[in-house]
Amino acid sequence: MRRHRNVKIVATLGPVSSSYQAIRALHEAGADVFRLNMSHGTHEELAARHANIRQVERDLDSPIAILADLQGPKLRVSTFKNGAEELAEGAAFRLDLDPTEGDATRVCLPHPEIFAALEVGAHLLVNDGKIRLRVEACGADFADCVVVTGGTISNRKGVNVPDVVLPLAALSEKDRKDLEFACSLGVDWLALSFVQRASDVEEARALAKGRASILSKIEKPSAVKSFDEILAVSDGIMVARGDLGVELPVQNVPPIQKRLVRKCRSVAKPVIVATQMLESMIESPMPTRAEVSDVATAIYEGADAIMLSAESAAGQYPVQAVQTMDNVAREVEHDPIYREVIEASRRVERHTVADGIVSAAREIAEATDIRVICCYTQSGRTAALVARERPRVPVIGMTSLRSTARRLALTWGVTCVITPELERFKQAVVNAARAARSLGMATESDQIVVTAGVPFNVQGTTNILRVAPCAERLIYASDPE
Repeated sequence: MRRHRNVKIVATLGPVSSSYQAIRALHEAGADVFRLNMSHGTHEELAARHANIRQVERDLDSPIAILADLQGPKLRVSTFKNGAEELAEGAAFRLDLDPTEGDATRVCLPHPEIFAALEVGAHLLVNDGKIRLRVEACGADFADCVVVTGGTISNRKGVNVPDVVLPLAALSEKDRKDLEFACSLGVDWLALSFVQRASDVEEARALAKGRASILSKIEKPSAVKSFDEILAVSDGIMVARGDLGVELPVQNVPPIQKRLVRKCRSVAKPVIVATQMLESMIESPMPTRAEVSDVATAIYEGADAIMLSAESAAGQYPVQAVQTMDNVAREVEHDPIYREVIEASRRVERHTVADGIVSAAREIAEATDIRVICCYTQSGRTAALVARERPRVPVIGMTSLRSTARRLALTWGVTCVITPELERFKQAVVNAARAARSLGMATESDQIVVTAGVPFNVQGTTNILRVAPCAERLIYASDPE
């Protein structure tokens, strides 16, 4: 299915969007990737959603990526005798391991690992940062705090600890079970929550055993500090601005988003910008102007994908939310300033033969009347390298592996076509021309660029670039091979 935009759209599935009909409507409206939130729903419900996605994929003959988003450790206070208490600014408040129900002076925080990492002066954020506590004294089983920002604290509210690296693995016992279940289903991407260090990603990769690509969610200050190391061992990145905006001053998030997007693009790894993009559309058929501007900013920055969460999972207007993202993307990408911004931010990378070939493909396409770049790829790496160049012409990823086609649904600008395994380069050119014509990206009077590797069907061998006519009779006439 051809999209008339380059940025991809990720839609989260949930109660309002689990049926075959709903998923098909979302895909036809523009959703390229479906997110299964492992924090919600039983394994049976998630398996049913997965099966519906794959049925839509078969019926529309359109590769779709499935992203399973692992919950990660959840840090929460325990319960209160009265259900809730008001904490006044300047008041003293204790967190401890005593399981007795809490009151206005204390509550149980059943996470000894937090106390083990705390230091005097550290901050704890409760209920998405609405309450801020500063540690005045601490030990192995307690933290005496002063209330910096007061408010209502109630049963089982979440706790964030932004100032320290917690001695916690990114994968809880639930996550390990969910990871194995998701891999057994056959998801394409695993999103890893609570990443603090590169070793968290390596642990998930070892458990996945090559069955899914690993996408690291950047939602903690420690992950921002260690981003280069995390990026090096990840297959993709999600800028999870919700928790990031809780643990960091909100004004820090936009420049961090811009830096992370550029770093991902420089190494040809997909990056998703997520959280609260069209939040008002949970209840309204129209987004706010500020939300539209937020979506547009991510597109101008060159993000591979933008994501809907509750808007498509539990909102009243899921299809309209996807259509809104699609409309914004089309408008932005037709803006001449968009090309200026994208090209000004292009970083020249010339380390391998493949780097040189994809760069040459873009330059040839933009300097002549080439209509499309067709790249043969087994692992998806060549298509990702072409996408890193952010060419002005469409990109077709030609692959014999459906798993590769699905993963590339998350990559900027790539439309994937499943092709038989090939032995001869001439047949590769013929198939590329057929794909370009069938997708409406070129006509018989046009020319295309084809990149491939010989020998075929071997990863990492991109070594050929050819400018070819799109008419088969001309291909055969010009190449008697």
